[in-house]
Amino acid sequence: GDSRLAALVRKRQDLVTEWRSLDQARLGAVSKPMAQRHPAAEAEIRNRLAAIDRELGDIDRRLAKDFPKYSALARPEPATVAEVRRHLKENEALVLVLPTPALAPTTGETFIWVVTKARGRWVRSPLQPRELKDLVDALRCGLDYIGSWQGERRFDLLKTVYTETDYQSVNPLPFRLTLAHTLYKALFGGIEDLIQGKDLLIVPSGSLTQLPFQVLVTKPPITDEPTRESFAQASWLIRHHALTVLPSVAALPALRGHARKSQASKPFIGFGNPLLEGNPRIDWHPAAAEEARAIRGCARRAPLRTAALRGAPVRPLARTADRVDVAHVRAQSPLPETAEELCAVARQARAAPGDVFLGATASESAIKDLSVSGQLATYRVVHFATHGALAGELKGSNEPGLILTPPAQATPGDDGYLSASDVAGLKLNADWVILSACNTAAGGSDTAEALSGLAKAFFYAGARALLVSHWAVDSLSTVALITGAFEELERAPANGRAHALRKSMLALIDSNTHTWHPAYWAPFVVVGDGAL
Repeated sequence: GDSRLAALVRKRQDLVTEWRSLDQARLGAVSKPMAQRHPAAEAEIRNRLAAIDRELGDIDRRLAKDFPKYSALARPEPATVAEVRRHLKENEALVLVLPTPALAPTTGETFIWVVTKARGRWVRSPLQPRELKDLVDALRCGLDYIGSWQGERRFDLLKTVYTETDYQSVNPLPFRLTLAHTLYKALFGGIEDLIQGKDLLIVPSGSLTQLPFQVLVTKPPITDEPTRESFAQASWLIRHHALTVLPSVAALPALRGHARKSQASKPFIGFGNPLLEGNPRIDWHPAAAEEARAIRGCARRAPLRTAALRGAPVRPLARTADRVDVAHVRAQSPLPETAEELCAVARQARAAPGDVFLGATASESAIKDLSVSGQLATYRVVHFATHGALAGELKGSNEPGLILTPPAQATPGDDGYLSASDVAGLKLNADWVILSACNTAAGGSDTAEALSGLAKAFFYAGARALLVSHWAVDSLSTVALITGAFEELERAPANGRAHALRKSMLALIDSNTHTWHPAYWAPFVVVGDGAL
């Protein structure tokens, strides 16, 4: 949104591209036999490489001086312990978990750092990354049927089966409390004294980005059976700590260095039910596309349903030139139930009827127009209920993004895919951006970054925190979680978003309904600054 910044960033990208090309040419030149080498040409390459290095240094200094917020988020420096402590509150602890790859002759290892206002510690977990991934996969099997129960590996992990009939009969997923406790001890056992009574700011990586930490269990369970009684008695981590996820340690000073509470005047704006065609042969609900087109607004009060379609993986996306292929966008599964969810949340948030954008109005161009006019910055909560694509799922680009209603023909400004770059160009003033039912689990990838690309882009656009779901969840539970958090934040604003979500989760755990299972109460995590 700033022409000077755009020019500097583009010039830097062009210089980096030129540097890489020249460096490859230099390597080729010095690899030749002495008789075939040309000292003058090699010297010219070396001089140009040195000149580019100087130009890059000048640009980086200008970015740091003139655009410090961009520099902090796009090119973060490693945060020091002292810097982290300056931005931590007395009742907070930052926990970084880092599984390292196996590099012969060493095996992979898992390290944990914890920093509080006054103390710090670095410990090694007894679990290697492969063992860590097995535990995460096994726990995911007890949380997410659609995304996890595929292939024989699921039986190998849990020594049990869970069928389509079980799922349709709403039989409890086989979540293993003993495994949740094993993982807790492996990660937090060596730092329990430092985190006791504190809110946790967790920086996960590798397979841990696929698991919400609130499902870990701090004490050995009485039984491993997934029953209401055993789960009610379980010592869930969320009972003892408010939890926030950070995409990186450097995000903490970057976010809190620019922290301010939203002065936006309107409570809520939502985007969902994109008009998608799907594939009638493989989508669970072949009539969903027609149903999505029939929804005109929030006038009807339809019964909330389990958002099963949102568990479908994002189908292949491809970029051509400067835009995404709209045919690939249109082929995603329709999501008519997201309209019901958005309307229910909007009613609870006391939003105006025109502040929910569904169907044809849930488009990339509509969002950008609202941003340019300044209207998007007048909302405290921005809610997207749609598919999300993670980095690497778009061929030709590593940018994550959100699926919206595609236009008939793609344009540079609207191809139905709101990428991280598009998000970074928006003007927000939101306390919360909600990404409901996004594909945040990244399938079986152990290198996913917990939507860090999108998170950083939303932070740069002006969001303080994201509320992100890990799997397709019962819509009734989603509405209860989100509206419960809203109500708690309104009742006790000083406690912050992480505490508000914690209270809402505990209410579902202790309710007299089916929501005692973590598949219902645990999918959402706060990403960003949960203290405000």
